[in-house]
Amino acid sequence: MSKPIYIIGHRNPDTDSICSAIGYAHLKRSLGANVIAARAGRINAETKYVLEALGVEAPPLISDLYPRVKDVMNYTSVAVSPRSTLRELGSIMKQHKMKSIAVIDEETKKLVGVVSVGDLANRYFEEIEMQDLAQAGVDFYSVQRALDGEVVCGKNLERKVQGEVRIAAARIFTILNIAKPGDIMLVSNNFDAQMACIEKGVACLIVTSERAIEEEVIAAANKQGVIIIRSPYDTYTCARLINQSIPVSMMMQRKTVSFRSDDLLSDVKKVMASTNYRSYPVVDHGKLVGYITRDHLLTKKKEKVILVDHNEHSQAVEGIEEAKIIEIIDHHRLGGLQTSEPIFIRHEPVGCTATIVANMLWHRDIEIPPKIAGLLMAAIVSDTMLFKSPTATPKDRDTAEKLAMLAGLDLEEFGMAMLRAGTRLGDMTVTELLHYDVKEFQIGEYRVAVAQLSVLDPEELLAAREQIQADIENMCKRNNYDIVLFMITDIIKEGTHLLFGGKQKVLIAEAFGSSEDDGVLYLPGVMSRKKQIIPPLSEAAREKSL
Repeated sequence: MSKPIYIIGHRNPDTDSICSAIGYAHLKRSLGANVIAARAGRINAETKYVLEALGVEAPPLISDLYPRVKDVMNYTSVAVSPRSTLRELGSIMKQHKMKSIAVIDEETKKLVGVVSVGDLANRYFEEIEMQDLAQAGVDFYSVQRALDGEVVCGKNLERKVQGEVRIAAARIFTILNIAKPGDIMLVSNNFDAQMACIEKGVACLIVTSERAIEEEVIAAANKQGVIIIRSPYDTYTCARLINQSIPVSMMMQRKTVSFRSDDLLSDVKKVMASTNYRSYPVVDHGKLVGYITRDHLLTKKKEKVILVDHNEHSQAVEGIEEAKIIEIIDHHRLGGLQTSEPIFIRHEPVGCTATIVANMLWHRDIEIPPKIAGLLMAAIVSDTMLFKSPTATPKDRDTAEKLAMLAGLDLEEFGMAMLRAGTRLGDMTVTELLHYDVKEFQIGEYRVAVAQLSVLDPEELLAAREQIQADIENMCKRNNYDIVLFMITDIIKEGTHLLFGGKQKVLIAEAFGSSEDDGVLYLPGVMSRKKQIIPPLSEAAREKSL
């Protein structure tokens, strides 16, 4: 299944940003698209009230769209243990077409090493004779597994090999001279050779080619404590395969480089450039979840996103430049976002994005469930301040009334309840209130941030005016803004107390026709950031640049 498309609003999301994302996701899913409604910030008090009142879960938080390891990695838990034989390692690599594999401790389940095809190749390039299995720490159980052998007799296969591996293909006299206690002897169906090896006190007989073993030999082996393993392979093949009984721990790279699934690809790329491994384990909470290779960095696919209720880079979720924008549904001014190819845009001069979304649903004859209708209605009420904002249009009111009927809600009653919920400041600090609903704009050559808080009684906030203005100046310096404005909008009296600061606050006087320089203005009738604050500022900035 293809990756979902995220439908997401602006940073510091308001009710319209959240509800329009949910509503438009309903539209796209009804048309067969794989979409997920998301949010780019925390839920504010008003939106929280709306979601809880309608019994709708908040969309998942997407903090940024920067590509991460999890977006390109191969998800698999395939690994080997330090005790796995080289033969088992090779078989797993071949089966899963892997060039590198993680080594996981069986007890702790932690990553202890990595082994690659290159490590295997180096091992065999160095091989010029039978390997010293004793030095490699091989046990007889590993020998049996490497040879696909059957244990005919013998116990305690977990004990380590102490002697050398020899082929009993010579005369008995020669065998008696070369065989030593503790050795492993490769023999065929030569009865005399088998008995001579047992008498010499070897540790293990490997009977090749799946030959029959006489009871007398088995009895003698049991008496002397000799292990007999019968292998289906001929002597030559057994001599080669027994070298593959060496444990992975003998050749794995213990100094490992691993990543987490949430690591940024930009950071991963730097690490890969300084190392030279084929692939890298991905480990989350101490558990292997997959692998990432250099090739994955070349095949990364951008996240597909649909933007609602905004179209400016400064307001979009972090990392928007790394994503592919495929649609924009908005009611604000055009803010300069660029796309690599033509996209679908629905842009209307109405008071709320939800108005556009609702009418798109009706235009396509898509049924609007009561909860979705309630969300879209609430968004319109919020953005138009119950139709008191100058941004409100007859289309907004008409749409909200139709949605209220579908939702079974009283428009005025629900609207006032949600607006009251949004004006409850609780125990939020002045600094938190300043960042509660802030949007950034590029106006000419100036970076401007405009925060807005709609309240029933502005006097409580104005009492903290000195603290607010100090925070405004700090915000300017910290984020390199030319101007920061804080709109304290009085819903009842339909006006705004505008607090401002910054090195270019002279634009405020030019934009709003006042020479006051104490950092606060009262603007009667002003309730809209987008229609009554940004346009005059934009014009003042244009005039200043002439």
